Amino acid sequence: MHKLGFVSAILADNTFEEVVDFASDNQFACVEMMCWPKGKAERRYAGVTHVDADNLGDAEVAHIKSYLKKKNVFISGLGYYPNPLDPDPEQGDYYLAHIKKVIEAAAKLDIPVVNTFVGRHPSKSVEENLEIFAEKWPPIVAFASAHNIKIGIENCPMLFSRDEWPGGKNLATTPEIWDRMFEIIPDPNFGLNYDPSHPIWLHMDEIQPIYDYAHRFHHVHLKDVRVDREKLNRVGIMAYPNDWHTPKLPGFGDVRWGKFFAALSEKGYRGPVCIEVEDRAFEGSEEDVKTSILISRNYLSQFVTVNS
Repeated sequence: MHKLGFVSAILADNTFEEVVDFASDNQFACVEMMCWPKGKAERRYAGVTHVDADNLGDAEVAHIKSYLKKKNVFISGLGYYPNPLDPDPEQGDYYLAHIKKVIEAAAKLDIPVVNTFVGRHPSKSVEENLEIFAEKWPPIVAFASAHNIKIGIENCPMLFSRDEWPGGKNLATTPEIWDRMFEIIPDPNFGLNYDPSHPIWLHMDEIQPIYDYAHRFHHVHLKDVRVDREKLNRVGIMAYPNDWHTPKLPGFGDVRWGKFFAALSEKGYRGPVCIEVEDRAFEGSEEDVKTSILISRNYLSQFVTVNS
């Protein structure tokens, strides 16, 4: 059935080997490994490099494969989440170039999926962004298909605070936009890394997309979110979303996890499901961070099996 893992971004200060050890020691089947270029992070949970796509020679490939086999853990996907449609075209092209490096790294490591964002120019309309998308993304998907790699686009709006206002930094947020994107790029290797927490705070049904788009799911994130209705009643949905919503551990928010996993099963999704931790209540120490992953595992074990 579903293979339970976690997203390595939350263990930013740990090495690749330490992340795999933690997964192996705590009954996880897989890990989504972060592949940012080494350097300064541009935001929280970014800039994490557990697989360095810029320096992945034969020796590094052999070591990664050997270590994973030894620990009975696999990599569910390589993750890199920048804004490829950045208002600065030079910056956007840099991000796209690194996505290609991550695709090449996935092919070398026999990892089937690369997870990312399509990006967005925050001050342009959806229609204008789709025009930019139609120019920038088809060559990337063709490159991925040539390497037999799937692209999983996360459905996060990347709209939380003032610097991302008004449109956010990721276009792929709603079924209507997904349909437009899939019309532009019908390649089945181009699909979704679905996170049910994002429709919640967008005031959408988080379950229906599974029934409608499971055939496009290449990866799944497990994150919860809590909408603070009292704050929302004061500031309204036009306020910065961070003013009224909070990412939480699975089971601590508003996602209907029983119906979520029932839908995944009914639609035949059998791919990885990876816990993504962005809960500030569990960021006080490394122990808190690791505890948050285990709490999530324990809650989700009622829906998925864990490694013995």
